Amino acid sequence: MIVALGSGKGGTGKTTVSCALAESLKDDPLAGPVLLADCDVEEPNAHLFLRPVITDRRPVNMLIPAFDENHCDYCGECARFCRFNALAVSPGVAMVFPELCHSCGGCFLVCPVPGALKKLSREIGVIEKGHSGSLGFTRGLLRVGETLATPLVGELRKTLPDSGTVILDAPPGTSCSFVETVQGSDFCLLVTEPTPFGIHDLERAIEVTELLNVPRGVLINRSGNEDGELEKVLARRGVEILMRISHDRAVAEAATEGRTLLDVHPDLVPRFQSLYRTISQRVMEAKP
Repeated sequence: MIVALGSGKGGTGKTTVSCALAESLKDDPLAGPVLLADCDVEEPNAHLFLRPVITDRRPVNMLIPAFDENHCDYCGECARFCRFNALAVSPGVAMVFPELCHSCGGCFLVCPVPGALKKLSREIGVIEKGHSGSLGFTRGLLRVGETLATPLVGELRKTLPDSGTVILDAPPGTSCSFVETVQGSDFCLLVTEPTPFGIHDLERAIEVTELLNVPRGVLINRSGNEDGELEKVLARRGVEILMRISHDRAVAEAATEGRTLLDVHPDLVPRFQSLYRTISQRVMEAKP
């Protein structure tokens, strides 16, 4: 089962919950082998809490075009086709902007001159694999200066195992990399907080999961006396609250020291295991 953890905004505690859920399940026979995949490739930070031993590291490359001036006649067909403006052609001049290229390959298809465009490989990041005790771990790490996180997330998802339980720590927000992480998952657990910004951005995340046809539920972090408005929104949208974690300054202090939620509240382990069983039931109910 693949469970993606998302949030409409950053700072809701999504990674904190992802790590706690994964650690709670690593010795749970119902979950089988557990792997946490940090899909926030622009700023992965689950490793700060899990401290994994990295055993494998491989680069991820994208194909980009390059002009061969001995063959190019500067017709400009490739530049007119490219919707991302990664190519620019004028009489006697042809340029490629690699950072804008999405590696769709369309320019090679429309180029009328054989050999005018060559295929080059450009590294955009790396995928690392390892383990934290009995917990499997993997993450994508986008190269500094790169803007295309989505292809790296896609490559990371291709490496996921076909058995056991996979916890996907999705990027914050509802951008393309969030969509790439969540689509195809069995369930999306949305971690939110009872604040105006938290509620607003949670609604956007709910809408995305609805469009992707991924079952969803909510975990309220820093829950307290201000949950009322959030509860009204979720009731109106028909989204179930699956768990609440009370506001606790000690958890925030622990995070600054690289300690996990379970280091502060080991009593949450059975609650996370119960959450997993509820998610499993919701997944079964959602199957046709």
